[in-house]
Amino acid sequence: MEAHISAQHWGRYVSVFLLFSAVLNTASAVTHYSIPEEMEEGSVVADLAADLGLDVKTLSKRRIRLDVIANKKYLDVNKETGQLYIAERIDREFICTTKTSTSCFLKMEAIVENPQRIFYIELEIMDINDNAPNFRRDTINLDLSEATQAGERFSVNNAVDLDVGANSVKTYHLSDSDHFNIEIQTGRDGSKFADLILKKTLDREQQAVHNLILTAVDGGVPTRSGTASITVRVLDTNDNAPKFDKDNYKIDIMENSPIGSLVVKLNATDLDEGTNSEILYSYSLYTSEKTQQTFHLNPNNGEITVKEMINYEDFRIYDMEVIATDKGPNSLIGQCKLTILVTDMNDNHPEISIKSFQSPVKEDIPVDSVIAVVSVSDKDSGENGIVDIRIADTLPFALRESSDNYYELVVSEPLDREKVPEYDITFTVTDRGSPPLSDNETMTLELLDVNDNVPQFPQSFYTIPVMENNAPGALLSSLTAFDPDLHENQYLVYFIIEKEIVNTSMSMLFSINPENGNLYALKTFDYEIEKEFLFHIEARDSGVPPLSSNVTVHIIIVDQNDNPPVIVSPWRAHGSVVEEKIPRSTDKGSLVSKVIAIDTDSVQNSRITYQFLQVTDATLFSLDQYNGEIRTMRMFSYRDPRHQRLVVIAKDNGDPALSATVTIKLSTVETAVKAYSDMTEVPLEYDIFSDLNLYLVIGLGSVSFLLLITILVTCVLKCQKPKPSKAAPPSRNSVISDRNSTIADSTLVSNDAYWYSLFLAETRKGKLVVRQPVPKAGSRYIVSSLPRSTGLTETSDSAASTLQGSTTTGSSSS
Repeated sequence: MEAHISAQHWGRYVSVFLLFSAVLNTASAVTHYSIPEEMEEGSVVADLAADLGLDVKTLSKRRIRLDVIANKKYLDVNKETGQLYIAERIDREFICTTKTSTSCFLKMEAIVENPQRIFYIELEIMDINDNAPNFRRDTINLDLSEATQAGERFSVNNAVDLDVGANSVKTYHLSDSDHFNIEIQTGRDGSKFADLILKKTLDREQQAVHNLILTAVDGGVPTRSGTASITVRVLDTNDNAPKFDKDNYKIDIMENSPIGSLVVKLNATDLDEGTNSEILYSYSLYTSEKTQQTFHLNPNNGEITVKEMINYEDFRIYDMEVIATDKGPNSLIGQCKLTILVTDMNDNHPEISIKSFQSPVKEDIPVDSVIAVVSVSDKDSGENGIVDIRIADTLPFALRESSDNYYELVVSEPLDREKVPEYDITFTVTDRGSPPLSDNETMTLELLDVNDNVPQFPQSFYTIPVMENNAPGALLSSLTAFDPDLHENQYLVYFIIEKEIVNTSMSMLFSINPENGNLYALKTFDYEIEKEFLFHIEARDSGVPPLSSNVTVHIIIVDQNDNPPVIVSPWRAHGSVVEEKIPRSTDKGSLVSKVIAIDTDSVQNSRITYQFLQVTDATLFSLDQYNGEIRTMRMFSYRDPRHQRLVVIAKDNGDPALSATVTIKLSTVETAVKAYSDMTEVPLEYDIFSDLNLYLVIGLGSVSFLLLITILVTCVLKCQKPKPSKAAPPSRNSVISDRNSTIADSTLVSNDAYWYSLFLAETRKGKLVVRQPVPKAGSRYIVSSLPRSTGLTETSDSAASTLQGSTTTGSSSS
């Protein structure tokens, strides 16, 4: 410890002290020692054997011992050396608890035996500064009124130090403070304590709490100290009057403000606390009764609200004085003045008056025409009395100011009843107040219809398919037009625009209901005669003047499979059997005969296929199903019958299919027949009038006669028509000619059938048949029978059996 003294120092101190004590205690026989407290264990206090005059060598035998004090053995004797040493640390403050005396002694007896002797030992314990000053409470609380006068003294707890003498409390120190200091006092027992002195008056509003530190310091070396906190709370006194945020208030309020609405919330503050800071608000005597009736003042929170309706025209300015009073003893007050200015409110709506209005009007009324005249007004004044008028921007109308507050409604865009039949026109008037007020007036303008829309068909061109063999009077289609106009301008009448086709009027072929546009057929159509019709239908309304439009109608006659195939080769009388002779030595693949059938139906229905219905020997002949050629599949044998019977059926492609049959009786002959290549050597005088050729010439002559009659009739009809219509559909002849010319390039039909039949007949008689196109005649041909000896480039006018015609003639003969 800090207070310990070195052993050498204390040894000299103890030796001197023992020498001094020996002189004094000769008579009393008490050995006295002085040591500082808190010496370390084992420290030598004195040479006890020498001091007591004992022989060190006999100490063990004589059993020297010391008394135990308070169950503790602080000292002991070393029996080897006779030295007295510290056996346990000695605390002076524990042994000597009283502070009335600064001396502290520890008395004991040393006992030896053989002989037994008792030595009295007195050990004085010297104090060292091993304890610091300590306050009984770490925090000291003081409550002082802010009204306490300067110089007042306040006692605080003193500090206690267990040490004595110079090591006890010597002085006190206080932390820096503008309001407090201390004064040190000395008690009767020499103890030190401090008084707290107020050197400057307190103000709670500036500082409500003062925190101080009191320090106690002892006189030891080195010094020790202890501290305590002093908390001084300043108690409030009602020394501050309430104060408003502003001394004067200027407030604007709108007239007609709702009752109960807040005008202003006054706020007064009091720097005091508790009841001293609680405030009540009230009107002063300078506030008029009218003001107090109009405005309510809440005494607790200072809110001023509207109590009665405020009218700008009655009062424009209200003056009042409000007092704030605290609740402390000897109440203090504060006051402020208020000026309330009433703002005029835009409380009158603008008005609109319709002076004149014209309805209904025609939809073709000119632009800039006047429809209505209106006037506007507002009872307010200034900006609140200025009125603006407007209508919707989407309307085809405009407002035009004619004079002060008078406006004309004029047409700004062309009107169309079919788009908008009537208009709801809303006039909106708005003043320029804040907030602006507005009003509106709505009137309905009706439009009268004029005949300004032509009838409209849904399509500009109608294609109507009609199945041939239709019933007369059958409904073909309904051609309905639409007219968006009203009443008589909307009523439509339908007409067929007259047009003649082959001296036949359209009204003889078709009829249309004038009321609903239903189109009917007046006759039965035959695809093989008429294939299409092209004409116009007109729809006319009943307006004045009437308007009309027309549409083109294309009638297409659809073919039915109503014509069976007709076998034109080999030719035979009705129901008769065709007889043919062929050499028995005919080679395999030789052409025996060819069956040709024609069908006057359309291309699809007129497609012909051939097959054997009956055949004597199916292994002998083959039939091409597309071109009708009958060829030998092998050579004849001696076992084959001399007569062969072939039944060929020609069937069209219709649904259901129609057919025709031909029976061919073939007879084989033993006589050799020269090949066609040697026919050029046969003289021209061969009989050209065989049975087959005779029938063929008669048929072709009849056809030629009919063709001549047809051409003459056509020429007469065309001469009677000065200017044929360009819109007329193509004649039946031209349509059929185009069709058969196409077919002639793919299958042998129409006049090709006759040509081929003639080819077979004439070549068998030794003639060469040539078909030549007529110059500038399209699909027309000249079929000539020439001697085989002549070249292909030569034509004999005298020997020619000329069949001049077109594919049209062939079609007509069929």
